[in-house]
Amino acid sequence: MASQTTMSPAVHLSLPADAPRPAADCDVCAALAGQRSEAHRRGDHSAVSDCNVEIVAHRGRSRC
Repeated sequence: MASQTTMSPAVHLSLPADAPRPAADCDVCAALAGQRSEAHRRGDHSAVSDCNVEIVAHRGRSRC
C-alpha cells in the first residue's frame, strides 16, 4: 500500500459574499435584518447565514 509523502496542494477559497441588503420599505426584511444583527452580535454565525438565506428568499417571492 503506497502512502503519500508530500503535502497536498493548498486550498484556495474565495472571500465570503456580502450580506444581502434588505428592502428599505419592507417590514419583513427589516425584521430579518434585525434578527441577523442580533445573531451577529452574539456570534451565532449559523443564524446570520439563515437570516441571509431568508432575506434573499423573501425578496425573490414577494418582490418587496
